[in-house]
Amino acid sequence: MVLTGRQVVRITRESGVPLMGSVAFGLVDRGTNLIQVRPISTCAFSCIFCSTDAGPRSRTRRSEYVVDLDYMMDWFSSVVAYKNVDDIEAHIDTVGDPFTYPHMVELVERIREIPQVKVISAQTHGPLLTVDLVKSLERAGMDRINLSIDSLNEGRARYLSGSPWFKLDKVLKVAEEIAKSSIDLLIAPVWVPGINDEDIPKLIEFALKIGAGKRWPPLGIQKYEVYKGGRKPKGVRPMSWREFYRRLREYEEEFGVKLILRREDFGIRDVKPVPKTMRKGETVMAKVVLPGWRRGESLAIARKRVITVLGEFPIGVELKLRVIRDRDGIYYGRPIR
Repeated sequence: MVLTGRQVVRITRESGVPLMGSVAFGLVDRGTNLIQVRPISTCAFSCIFCSTDAGPRSRTRRSEYVVDLDYMMDWFSSVVAYKNVDDIEAHIDTVGDPFTYPHMVELVERIREIPQVKVISAQTHGPLLTVDLVKSLERAGMDRINLSIDSLNEGRARYLSGSPWFKLDKVLKVAEEIAKSSIDLLIAPVWVPGINDEDIPKLIEFALKIGAGKRWPPLGIQKYEVYKGGRKPKGVRPMSWREFYRRLREYEEEFGVKLILRREDFGIRDVKPVPKTMRKGETVMAKVVLPGWRRGESLAIARKRVITVLGEFPIGVELKLRVIRDRDGIYYGRPIR
């Protein structure tokens, strides 16, 4: 995979880098029974609407990260034990594509060994999925794959993915294989207004035709949004949420399928969150340990968590920071001069 010279950093036990606090790798806990597992940050695609500016064509990324499997399981097991519930969902997602992780099957196998985990799911656009890999994931214990197919038109699919090499027919074949397996399939297109409007009803028909949604809803249509640092397709304006839901309701009536989803549809509920170690507005001392995920950032350790520092600083430098973000245990800090 071409990463245009970006540094790839391996996070191991020996590194001592905490696996909570960063959006780019490790674990994200939003106070529910779903734990986001992020073992890697890379992506094969450069989607024109990507909210995280992932892939070979990224203009903002400075580094990519890959987490050692044993170290990931240390942290994941600890968070599961803390939550003390028996209906955990491990959702393997990333700021890229989790299937770039070289130990994906083994990761699923290891998570499956934890009794409190009832659901293992993953999110992908599918460029690296194969029929053989689906069979391996089925044996490993994967429960659901959220597969983002954004168009059934080859040219449009390549344009949206920012990847002229993309083979749509291969992904469609894999989608059918998932639907035939014990793994549930959820088709999750990103609706980019003015570009793939005509694809949405076709994708609904495709999902229903191949038998997606055995245990959960067959579709999870995503609304294109503009994010700071993400990609913004030229000439595209996001739909309002009101318009988006209106059109989904129309398709629900036309196709007789649930499209407006709630977390209850997936068994997601509030449970105690892992405690925050820092609060917005606090002053903390931090030590820079890694180059930042994006240009103009560094990663530091403060109070046993990773904190993203605004500014590029040498490894080993100690900084006094003002915490400017603590939402969902993801921390950002600004140096105090």
